[in-house]
Amino acid sequence: MNLPYYIALRYFKGSKKNTISRPMVNIAVSSIVISLSFMIIAVAVVTGFKQQIRDKVIGFSGHIQITNFDLNTSYETSPISIDKVDKQTLLNISNVKHIHVFATKAGIAKTKDQIEGVVLKGVGKDYDWTFFKEKIQEGKIIQLNDTVKSNEVIISRTLASRLKLKVGDPFIMYFIQQPPRMRKFTIAGIFQTGLEELDKTYILGDIGHVQKLNDWEESQISGFEVLLYNSDKMEETSELIFNELDLDLNVRTIRELMPQIFDWLDLQDMNEIIILVLMSLVAGINMITALLILILEKSRMIGLLKALGMNNSMVQQIFLNKAAFLIGKGLLWGNILGVGLCIVQLQFGIFTLDESSYYLKYVPINLNFISILLLNIGTFAVCMLMLLIPARIISKISPVKAIRFS
Repeated sequence: MNLPYYIALRYFKGSKKNTISRPMVNIAVSSIVISLSFMIIAVAVVTGFKQQIRDKVIGFSGHIQITNFDLNTSYETSPISIDKVDKQTLLNISNVKHIHVFATKAGIAKTKDQIEGVVLKGVGKDYDWTFFKEKIQEGKIIQLNDTVKSNEVIISRTLASRLKLKVGDPFIMYFIQQPPRMRKFTIAGIFQTGLEELDKTYILGDIGHVQKLNDWEESQISGFEVLLYNSDKMEETSELIFNELDLDLNVRTIRELMPQIFDWLDLQDMNEIIILVLMSLVAGINMITALLILILEKSRMIGLLKALGMNNSMVQQIFLNKAAFLIGKGLLWGNILGVGLCIVQLQFGIFTLDESSYYLKYVPINLNFISILLLNIGTFAVCMLMLLIPARIISKISPVKAIRFS
């Protein structure tokens, strides 16, 4: 039988009685409950926030774009031929899910009394509408084919409000070129992603219009958008794609195309780390205080155990086992509280956000079993390591003095 464990277990069960140390022990356990629940919520919110923002940006532009290799950063792109890229070869790369063509053209959307600078993003019948189908609030997705150009477009709720348009309304777009040109479009659907910068910029329509406006052939496009199965392998897949293309084609990930958004998301990692460190310290310091009080309260017992022949290491194990029971109790309730609050937010969306500032309507939650498990292991390990310091006080307690003055 493990004697220190047995004594600690009896001690833990007997600690439910009223003792001098009980209030401090309750405070220490409560601090672990609160700290772990805060850490679970912080990780769930930060990872959920990053995932949802990333998914929205990728929904607009794909994980990877293949374009002409030039220094042009405007929406007036240099064309490439569809035949320059063998789609089947790229689809054979394990992480590549889908490839579709696109073309962009800057213009001015005008109604009777409103005007907005926008970008017409032309797409073909191979376009993956999965993302926009989830974001459509009114109307429908446009239907495209190779024979007849469609005059239908979908625009964002932001642009629809600014231009005072609704589903079914026509409007005119002007394109500044030589000679200037115009096109009349009809709104088929209105979407809302929450990404203000992209919502107020893009109108999605038939790629045939962009090709006609630029005097391109049907085989000429701005580039390809590549969708992946696993976003975490984006850089690795980008290199594999680049190796399959001609040297005059450029391959850029969405992180390279929109670095400002991803740099902002990376800053959230620092906030997450600060919260985890502070909460771990709070839990550890409170457990140190509780263990010190327990040692002082049981100094007579420590003296008796030493007098009976138990060495310092075994006595320390008793109190460390006792502390482990208390930490385990705190972790149990911390998981229940933290995961419970996350589930409530997932189901009911109680906590809201300013969508214009945070790109999301509700506080996002991403519950991950591995993350929760690592938080539990990390919190337990940090607390136990910090308790090794006060446990050394036991070696300073003299059996004679402890028994005499108790």
